[in-house]
Amino acid sequence: MIEPDELVERVWERDPTVWTGHDEAHWLGWLDEPLRARERVPELHELATSMEDQVDDVLLFGMGGSSLAPEVLRTAFERERFHVLDTTHPKAIRRLAESVELDRTLCIVSSKSGGTLETRSHLDFFWERGARRFVVITDPGSPLEELARKRQARLVAGEPTIGGRYSALSSFGLVPAALMGVDLGRLLDRAEEMLNACRVAEDNPGLELGLELGTDWQEGRDKVLLDSNDYRFGLWVEQLLAESTGKDGKGLVPAPDETGPGPDRASHPTLLEDPYDLGSEFYRWEFATAVAGAILEINPFDQPNVQLAKDRTNEVLSGRGTVPTPTPEGSVEELLAQTRPGDYVAIQAFVDPAEEERLQPFVRRIREQTGCVVTFGLGPRYLHSTGQLHKGGAPIGCFLQIVDDVGPELPIPGKKFGFGSLIHAQAEGDFGLLKERGRPVARIRLEEAT
Repeated sequence: MIEPDELVERVWERDPTVWTGHDEAHWLGWLDEPLRARERVPELHELATSMEDQVDDVLLFGMGGSSLAPEVLRTAFERERFHVLDTTHPKAIRRLAESVELDRTLCIVSSKSGGTLETRSHLDFFWERGARRFVVITDPGSPLEELARKRQARLVAGEPTIGGRYSALSSFGLVPAALMGVDLGRLLDRAEEMLNACRVAEDNPGLELGLELGTDWQEGRDKVLLDSNDYRFGLWVEQLLAESTGKDGKGLVPAPDETGPGPDRASHPTLLEDPYDLGSEFYRWEFATAVAGAILEINPFDQPNVQLAKDRTNEVLSGRGTVPTPTPEGSVEELLAQTRPGDYVAIQAFVDPAEEERLQPFVRRIREQTGCVVTFGLGPRYLHSTGQLHKGGAPIGCFLQIVDDVGPELPIPGKKFGFGSLIHAQAEGDFGLLKERGRPVARIRLEEAT
């Protein structure tokens, strides 16, 4: 184990041997992004000001790192006219499309790669329905950048040296924040204070948290609970921890909604006295995750198993006009009978997000019945978040997939399949991958859980 003062120094030197010695140095742009972001504040303020009298609602299309920080910011600052679309469920997409006046709506299209299937499908759907005000956030050279120029959309470049889950304080978080009316200078002030505190070993909040996370993992406390889950901050932490550490048969299991004690879990406070503290907390947890990755001896900046789920979705869709509703397989009782002390149960709900609250009593019953940590994720959102951990992490998960009736098919312009077939393919693809890895997995319909 590297000594703490040396660890901090080598992180700031961009030394990849802190982790695995591969390409980690390329993905450390988040370390000083709050400083670079200051230069963009006038541009983003101008963008927000130019929209004030033209726009009533803002829709953000994005997945994973492009959607979770904006969702936390939206919740924290209570912006009800800002909507984050990170589902492919036809009912949710219809409901959102019918709730806004598109001629008074701004659409943010957010994808680092520019090729995210869900995001491009959302873009094409709303474009066909008549939306014409678009802001595109993507990395330079992506296919989405080319499309933005063709359609004369406002284009904001991402930083190529930052991975999606570390991008909260980059354009992917700050453009949405500006359009919410957030004071970017104040938010970045908090981030910069934490950045400076993380430069040295003494009284370094990010280092201290990272050492705690790593030590907990070494001692078998691999479930990460959050003392305070204000602003749905746990949604963002879930992706950061799970996708960063869940690989090579290892991993920290974020469980932000868990409260019960247990020998396999450790609780950590979130330092959020007001919404602007998100600036410092985003940074503190990013630095801590990098430190924890050094202790786990993994690359915290790649996500080797995420692409597998995308590829499998495409395989299921290939050559088909429609994909049938996935059928039940196994039972809750049979699945839970396989749990062991130290396991976790992951409920993966490919349902209308409006059903999330309705499922919470079921989640609590599973928690009480098993005594295990129980996590909950909406599909396909979790595929871009905890999905990496489920397939690449330690084999200690039991997985329950829940599907529902998606209603009439909703076509995707330019595709042979619609959103209903897409969400079915995503559910089917991930289910198959879990089975192939020998993970205990079952599937039920929503009616069985409510």
